Amino acid sequence: MPCAAVASPPRLAIVVPCFNEEQVLPLSSDLFLQKLNALIASGKVSPTSQILFVDDGSSDRTWELIAALAQTDHSGGLRLTRNFGHQNALLAGLMSARLTFDVTISADADGQDDIDAMDRFLDDYVAGSDVVYGVRSSRKRDTVIKRMTAQTFYRLLGAMGVKTIYNHADYRLMSKKALDILEQYQESNLFLRGIVPLVGLRTSSVEYVRNERLAGESKYPLSKMLALAINGVTSFSSKPLRFITVLGMVVSVVSLAAIIWVLVAYLLGSTIQGWTSTTLAIFFMGGIQVFALGVIGEYVAKVFDEVKHRPRFTIGEATQGVTAATDDVHLGA
Repeated sequence: MPCAAVASPPRLAIVVPCFNEEQVLPLSSDLFLQKLNALIASGKVSPTSQILFVDDGSSDRTWELIAALAQTDHSGGLRLTRNFGHQNALLAGLMSARLTFDVTISADADGQDDIDAMDRFLDDYVAGSDVVYGVRSSRKRDTVIKRMTAQTFYRLLGAMGVKTIYNHADYRLMSKKALDILEQYQESNLFLRGIVPLVGLRTSSVEYVRNERLAGESKYPLSKMLALAINGVTSFSSKPLRFITVLGMVVSVVSLAAIIWVLVAYLLGSTIQGWTSTTLAIFFMGGIQVFALGVIGEYVAKVFDEVKHRPRFTIGEATQGVTAATDDVHLGA
């Protein structure tokens, strides 16, 4: 009786976006390489697996370090022509990796993601999951402000109807099948935490403890987190526009009641001239109008960006042996 064929281990690409990471990259790259060698030795992944560093237009020595790493085994690099932002740099790495590799794991360059969780990622992949989310088990190490803003971030997205995985950033495994579907999403305003759950394939989650940053400074201060939240809401939900409609109806009803009250007071001869009520009304209505215009402006800006169809990333340079993707529809089909 013939023996069943043994499936060969998958080719893995660990995709690492980098922006001005010259301080931390020498430390974290060693950890990534050690983990990849351990995965190869255990037979979980193919010996042709690779760490793919993506330089997002860094102004320091990040690309020099990546190019030097590419001279060693299991490392390669892509250099974007300018700074496109973390989400676009990550997409460039994922779309390039899907042309050659069977599965990808995306991780930050700062060493905060627990790389030992990759073993469980791959176990779930072998068990049939096309997407495996890395989920933080707790936020005890965060400052009070960081913890509060993060919780507000996820609750805001949930309230606006945006489907995300709580306490998940961009540490995840995706199969080639999942990446093929992801490639069909062509919006310019990328929010991968909201797009990936739309892929619709079998998913699972792996909890891990997030470490302290190995070196350097965080590239996601409060201002960027706020911008990411606004982008996530306006890219996936029309609830803010509906809120403006409801708010307009409420203000109209209140205004109608105020008009009736003013007319009644006028007819009764009890009106008193004064500027307080007038000033308050002007400020109130002015604030509502500016707020509404601001929300509408966010959506108009989204449409403005989308209709131009500009590339979300352009790759200027790739190290030897790395296949660089282009930002075309049905890439590599």
